Amino acid sequence: MRHLLNPLDFSVEEIDDLLALARDIEKNLPRYAHVCDGKKLATLFYEPSTRTRLSFEAAMMNLGGNVLGFSSANSSSAAKGESVADTIRMISCYADICAMRHPKEGSAFVAAQKAEIPVINAGDGGHQHPTQTLTDLMTIRSLKGRLDNLTIGLCGDLKFGRTVHSLISAMVRYPGVKFVLISPPELRIPDSIREDVLEANNIPFEEVGNLDDALGSMDILYMTRVQKERFFNEEDYIRLKDCYILTRKKMKLAKPDMYILHPLPRVNEISVEVDDDPRAAYFKQAQYGVYVRMALIMTLLEVEKPC
Repeated sequence: MRHLLNPLDFSVEEIDDLLALARDIEKNLPRYAHVCDGKKLATLFYEPSTRTRLSFEAAMMNLGGNVLGFSSANSSSAAKGESVADTIRMISCYADICAMRHPKEGSAFVAAQKAEIPVINAGDGGHQHPTQTLTDLMTIRSLKGRLDNLTIGLCGDLKFGRTVHSLISAMVRYPGVKFVLISPPELRIPDSIREDVLEANNIPFEEVGNLDDALGSMDILYMTRVQKERFFNEEDYIRLKDCYILTRKKMKLAKPDMYILHPLPRVNEISVEVDDDPRAAYFKQAQYGVYVRMALIMTLLEVEKPC
């Protein structure tokens, strides 16, 4: 039995296989409509989510399976003080696989230690978000035709952004990748990512404060929102929340084939006028997330690909 807690839990070769399966699902969706008949996915979401929770549910339903679970801690026995360990033991009696989001780092690891079913980390605090990373990898490969020899800009909340941390950890395994890290000083990438991931793997990167100056050099721009829920001080959030706003005018500085990604939800860091730009790929990215999660559920449940 395998879990997915960290994007590095899968080798590069295994990720290639999973993305190939997701691509086949995209092209032949009706063929996969019954591969998980009789299977149940439990979605344990201790903090709010729209895209991740619903895409997991859509993925399982597309495979012919069923879904049960909760969408907030207040609607679960966590409100009564039940531990994650006890919850996952109980859920293991009801479901075949579990997707869990929790505000505390390491919660998915604790769940995996006690579970009798595969556990998928759907986001744990500011730590990791591996299924978003798989979605990002599929999006990049579909748009650019490769995952190597790319310059990737990451803009916004690089301190608390678990999607950023996970994407960097995954992309450093591909040759020729460079990063441009764009953030205010208060939201710079954590030392653990800078030193233990980027510097330890001799990955070229630069940290800059001005988005305009960096736009012309990038193949992918990964925008993120400043996350209000990660701040202890509302004054700091208000001061930083609008530090970067991507507009149609700014897009004139970018390459004709530079694509914009965003894990969503968007607040105002990407102007709605950019949505009509053919390089805006964030809604397509959300669709890819369903195919990737379908492929992941099949892989972890060891479900055979239909003939």
